[in-house]
Amino acid sequence: MNSSKEDLIRRIRNDLIDSYDEELEMELEDRTGEELTDDTSLTQTAQDKENRRHYFRELFRLQGELVKLQDWIVTTGHKVVILFEGRDAAGKGGVIKRITQRLNPRICRVAALPAPNERERTQWYFQRYISHLPAAGEIVLFDRSWYNRAGVERVMGFCTDEQYEEFFRTVPEFEKMLVSSGIQLIKYWFSISDEEQHLRFLGRIHDPLKQWKLSPMDLESRRRWEEYTKVKEIMLERTHIPEAPWWVVHADDKKKARLNCIHHLLEQMPYGATEHPAIVLPERVRHDNYVRNPVPQDIVVPEIY
Repeated sequence: MNSSKEDLIRRIRNDLIDSYDEELEMELEDRTGEELTDDTSLTQTAQDKENRRHYFRELFRLQGELVKLQDWIVTTGHKVVILFEGRDAAGKGGVIKRITQRLNPRICRVAALPAPNERERTQWYFQRYISHLPAAGEIVLFDRSWYNRAGVERVMGFCTDEQYEEFFRTVPEFEKMLVSSGIQLIKYWFSISDEEQHLRFLGRIHDPLKQWKLSPMDLESRRRWEEYTKVKEIMLERTHIPEAPWWVVHADDKKKARLNCIHHLLEQMPYGATEHPAIVLPERVRHDNYVRNPVPQDIVVPEIY
């Protein structure tokens, strides 16, 4: 009996470790191809190892708080929209992954809209975003948002001067409407330096697993760094309103940016621990006449590993 219990505990512990390995796999995504194939580049000092341990301790602690926040949002019926904006390779996707990693995708979902199609271009500019807004007890994270008009569309000439100015006239009113309807709107701008973006683009170019992240638009944005800086400054100045202020995340250090953003996000809501009834796993019903039929071998996936 003790042996059976110990085996069960071991299997539960291994399953927990496996779930943590998801984060380690994500960390590998942050490495360049050379780092993954060159063992010497992975050599770490004692301080590096301690920093890494601290990062994971804090990340798992903050993710535990995000679960509490999720429970509070469901219980209270709160509605949250979080916008993530920033230059290409600024780390928006990385922090979104860490926020959603341990949350219920039915409650916390990501909206990453593609470029508008022909029909959407004839609609009210904000219309295609409306269907993605949260109902009570939901969180929606926008991986880029309606602020495309103030950034890429302006720089690349995808909108007219009139459309650009109309956006700035209407977006404060649009966001005030969201807030007055009961949606909490939180806006993050991930800020990276010229040198850091250059390094991250090189990492994507030389890593076959990341090359899909580089589009012709990304490469063109690199050439137009200064133009993007100008429109970003205008955007922050003209759309920083009391109802929905901008928050700037310094993101040259990916790990620090993730922790700082999640920590700040948690401070934006007065959540607390939610009481749950004790969960008791019921005994499985067993019948003497139950026989499990064997699975036909021709439909079994070969066990290569």
